[in-house]
Formats: sequence, C-alpha cells, structure tokens
Amino acid sequence: MSGVLVINSGSSSLKYQFIDTATEEVLAKGLIERIGQSEGVVTHEVGDDEWAIEEPLPDHDAAFAAMIRAFDEHGPSLGGDAVGAIGHRVVHGGARFFAPTIVTPQVERDIDELAEYAPLHNPANLAGIRAAGKAFPGVEQVTVFDTAFHQTMPPEAYTYAIDDSIARRYRIRRYGFHGTSHKYVSERAAAFLGLPLEQSRLIVLHLGNGASACAVENGRSVDTSMGFTPLQGLVMGTRSGDLDPAIVFQLARFGGLGLDELDELLNKKSGMLGLTGTADMRDVTDAIAKGDPSAKRALDVYTHRIKQYVGSYLAVLGGADAIVFTAGVGENAALVRAGALAGLEGLGIQLDADENARRVKGERRISAEGSRIPVLVIPTNEELEIARQTVAVVAA
Repeated sequence: MSGVLVINSGSSSLKYQFIDTATEEVLAKGLIERIGQSEGVVTHEVGDDEWAIEEPLPDHDAAFAAMIRAFDEHGPSLGGDAVGAIGHRVVHGGARFFAPTIVTPQVERDIDELAEYAPLHNPANLAGIRAAGKAFPGVEQVTVFDTAFHQTMPPEAYTYAIDDSIARRYRIRRYGFHGTSHKYVSERAAAFLGLPLEQSRLIVLHLGNGASACAVENGRSVDTSMGFTPLQGLVMGTRSGDLDPAIVFQLARFGGLGLDELDELLNKKSGMLGLTGTADMRDVTDAIAKGDPSAKRALDVYTHRIKQYVGSYLAVLGGADAIVFTAGVGENAALVRAGALAGLEGLGIQLDADENARRVKGERRISAEGSRIPVLVIPTNEELEIARQTVAVVAA
C-alpha cells in the first residue's frame, strides 16, 4: 500500500493528511473551512510550503473536490494507485464498534443511527465518508471510532446508577471519547519509559478545546472522564464538564430555559468561555499575566478539576507509572500543567519547574529527579494512529 488519506470531517470543516505507509511521513496535509458558507477557505501544505485559496464550498462533495484540486495543483499526486486506503475519524461508535471497521452500507447506516448520540459529529463524519466514496470509488475506506478504545472499561466504570431498564432501552452508559489520542499517547509513553505496554499504568490528560482524562492499565482504557457524551468530565473550552444534574432542572423550572437553550449553554457557552469570555487558553494565560483575577479564578477551576481526576485515577489504578499531558493545551501550557499537579508532592508527583517552563517540541519528561511518578509531555498524533489502524484492517 502506497499511502493512506486520513480524513477528519466536521460539520463545517475537513482536515486531511496524506501519509506514506512505509515511512509514516506526512506527504501533505490541509484544512478546508467554512463548508456550507458562501466562501470557503482551502489551505494545503506540502513540507514547508503552504497555499491558501478562497472559493465557494456548498457541501462536503465540493470540499472533497477542492482537496483533490489542491493535490493536483500542488502535489503530491493522488492519481493511479497512490491512495491505497482512506481512514476516517468517527466520533461515536456506541457499543457496536470495538475496533476500526471497513466501511460497508451497513456501517454507514449504523453511523447514521448513532448520530442521535453525537448530533454535531456523526452526520459530518458520515458526510465525509460518502464524499470520499464518490471521489475515490473502489478505494477501501476504514472508520476509526473515538469511542472504541474505551470499550474495554469494566461495567463498574461505564454504568450510571439510574433505572436499569431505562438505561438499557436508551443505551445510556459511559462511552468516552478521544480514544484514538489516548491509545496513541499511552503507547508512546510506555515506549518512552521503556516499559512493556502490557505492564503499565498511565494517566493520560488530553487537554485541548475538548479535554478528557483516561486511566490506561496494561494498554487498555479502564476509566475515562467523558461520558455518555463529550460534555462530562473536565472543564473545556466551551463545555462545562461535570455538573450537578439538578442545575438543569433549576434552570428549566425557574430560569425558563428550554432543552435547546440548555444544550447550547452547557456545550457551547460554558467552560472557559463562560468563565472568562474566551475559550482560548492562550488568551486566559495572557490575561493572568496582566493581573486579571477572573482569568486566574477560571484557571484554578480548570486545574482543580484535572487534579480531582488525577487523584481518582491514581486510586483506580492503584498508582501510576506516569502522568502524561497531551494535545494543544497539555503540550503547550506550562501554567496549566503546574496548576494541575501543584500540591501533589505527597503522592510522589513533583514537577521540575525549569523543565516544565521550557518551550520545546517532542516527547519529554518534566518531572523533578526525585519524583516517584514521572510526568511526561507526549505530543498526540491522531492522524498517524488512524493511518496505522487503517493499514492494519486493510492488510488483514
């Protein structure tokens, strides 16, 4: 197989990477934004070169056509047998999909049915699959599900304490998300430490605009912070994370908020955006540096929630071989990492302040020499993980 085209299709955007399967080199990557709007933006990168154009992108078919034109005009060629397979990120696989799966008409129907659990994501993921099928007829397509990695959680971790018959009828349970990232990062962390993956206990903190924690034991997810939907768990860019459910009743009964307004409030107008007016952690840390007390309070709320999950997962795992930070905030925000682990020295967790503050890329250890539990920064690479899983499925 020569190359895998990895697609991450959102409701109004499409990210892609073309990866050489032999070397795992990224041959090209791009981002298509504002799909469905009057004027879209296509950005295509090959090595250090970048091209950007604006053009109408009424739907995902048009976005795929624009992507192919970018490859035609700027390379590398997708012609002939250059594309051996296409790998797609799909957010919600429910309890149906435990592993990467070759696309069939039935798989498409299943993804469509599961859209009720991820209405912002699955329909867009499916649109990308269908557009790819039209653009590359005959090329094998593989779906890699965010939820699949967490299917190894035991019942006590994924079961909510509500009426069992209702839970079964409506498939209410913890599913977890960011599974592709947690899988990749936990494997890289074990390798960094020189530990066999099947003998490791890791706490992975995927901190981006969306954020989740995962307890990984012997390479398997045993608990994770996101739940039935990506709303549960850590404080995020625009999502509230953990919340007393009675708050929803209170806002409905006495605030007069309807279901759609509550959904909008908790998913799109809460988190750091609700606390500070911005969802970008860079803006928050800049405001803290200027002495903004509301930004400092928001960061304290954010890091306190992370600390709660670190302590919880230390208990679930009976200890840990490492705590691992990843994703945009986790990899770049030293202030977040320091706040999340402050005061945990008694648990054997101690950062090296200078190492934590260094702005460098790549895998590294940021814990102090005397720290019993290592603290790592491991950059995530979901596209590469999707490509690897796609190759494995097609080869099988």
